[in-house]
Amino acid sequence: MSPKSKTAFVAIVGKANVGKSSILNKLIGSKIAIVSSKPQTTRTRIMGVLTTDDGVQLVFTDTPGFHKPKTKLGEKMVQAVSDSISGVDCCMFVVDAADEKLNAAELELINKFKAEKMPVILAINKIDTVKEKTDLMKKIAEIAALYNFAAVVPVSAETGDGLSDLLDELKNQAVESVHFFPDDTLTDQPERVLAAEIIREKMLRLLDKEIPHGTAVAIERMRERDDADIMDVDATIYCERESHKGIIIGKGGAMLKKISTFARQDMEDFFDIKINLKCWVKVKEDWRNREGLIHNFGLD
Repeated sequence: MSPKSKTAFVAIVGKANVGKSSILNKLIGSKIAIVSSKPQTTRTRIMGVLTTDDGVQLVFTDTPGFHKPKTKLGEKMVQAVSDSISGVDCCMFVVDAADEKLNAAELELINKFKAEKMPVILAINKIDTVKEKTDLMKKIAEIAALYNFAAVVPVSAETGDGLSDLLDELKNQAVESVHFFPDDTLTDQPERVLAAEIIREKMLRLLDKEIPHGTAVAIERMRERDDADIMDVDATIYCERESHKGIIIGKGGAMLKKISTFARQDMEDFFDIKINLKCWVKVKEDWRNREGLIHNFGLD
């Protein structure tokens, strides 16, 4: 007799750059959220779906890092976090084990948990970076005193330590329910969104600090050929300044070629098909403060 199906909707929350996307990718076993050492890399609420062998379906929302917004895009990112907390069964609150204490944004999140009376699992990530285990235990005790967490799990997305314990705690939050997605689903994001995020990740890895956050990627065409096992992808990278355009393209087009090559390789792995990727770069000044452009790029 098959086990009864269960489901839990889980929001992954925390400040920028604590490893939320890395944990999501490790749990799902596939790269659906972009990962970078730079903060605020996640702009949209990437939804990941994990259906386990014992009939539990976990539906994850990976929110942008909670921060003080400086642009209209930033405001929408913070709103995405608040919206996510309101509509889920539980939250997975990710903090960095190496941080001395929680910052103001993290304390504000705890206040939101209290207001919502939300079941929260605390995931203390990057435990591999803490040399003294006594320091880690002290950190756990300090944070655990701030809220009645459903569970506290030390983990390392880098090494995989603690992730099976974390998964067990998340499954404990599931309630008897039909599955909302087919059991082999990994994400509800349209292919174009994923392709755009893959290209943006490569820019985050290869370019200077400020430029990638002033970029957006629009997939103009994504079509499989009728006569061959190849998908044609045309992408436009939008940046805020003419000088940024030159940096993204690089000398003799070298940087754009590098971005395109790495992005094509990732797309081929994810979509399991040969990709013919063409990228162009255009300037849209101050797009992060223009509502219409934020909407056009699907970031609202």
